[in-house]
Amino acid sequence: MPVHRSGTARMRRLTAAGVLLAAFSFFLTDPSSADTGAGTTPARGSAYMGMGVAAHDGRSGTPTTGDATQTEGVDVSAYQGNVAWSTLWSSGVRWAYTKATEGTYYTNPYFTQQYNGSYNVGMIRGSYHFATPDTTSGATQANYFVDHGGGWSKDGKTLPGALDIEWNPYGAACYGKSASAMVSWIADFLNTYKARTGRDAVIYTATSWWTQCTGDYGGFAGNNPLWIARYASTVGTLPAGWGYYTMWQYTSSGPTVGDHDRFNGALDRVQALANG
Repeated sequence: MPVHRSGTARMRRLTAAGVLLAAFSFFLTDPSSADTGAGTTPARGSAYMGMGVAAHDGRSGTPTTGDATQTEGVDVSAYQGNVAWSTLWSSGVRWAYTKATEGTYYTNPYFTQQYNGSYNVGMIRGSYHFATPDTTSGATQANYFVDHGGGWSKDGKTLPGALDIEWNPYGAACYGKSASAMVSWIADFLNTYKARTGRDAVIYTATSWWTQCTGDYGGFAGNNPLWIARYASTVGTLPAGWGYYTMWQYTSSGPTVGDHDRFNGALDRVQALANG
């Protein structure tokens, strides 16, 4: 004779299952469960300048026009797709950087449209490399960068390449490296880039990342121009060694292209950097 059980046991099983599901969902979505501060790890190659700035340093306003002359610029990656360069030119943008490479496994599929397009409307342009110090050496990545769009020529309209070194979007913030190992990796990249191109690369970074991951090393300031990332009304404290910044990424929510920058000087100073 079949035994008709009460619904109590079944309800207990369902309740227990619900608790486990909720806990599992929390683990997947809780920001503290990921070292990068994001619940989902992005696909390799999708990183771009300033990807972690807002999450780690926040947003606290935008700069107002001051007494010092500054020149507006933008930085772009595959995230923006085909860029309306004529619109940006009409809005006063006069220089641009395009992501060329990442690690030794990625090249920007929109690089030609972005890099040549900015040049063709009259902008002074350059390219940047998103560093992944946990994948290959600095020298290897510098060579990959130069071989895939990171070169330089003294034509008055090409800026030296930029090393984008910031929070790791794919894992540990400092790429699993000690401060001394990170400094060595950066030096390896910079030395190789200069040997290949004759130019000192620009360093793009955020002060908080630089302090955490290089131990606030100040040894690059003498040769490498600083491109500081901070979404605020002022640049704030600069990384050790640098007494001034050359470029400032001040927002990721600007018009036409989100990532807007200011060069610390008039257009002739941008041209001077291009000429070396």
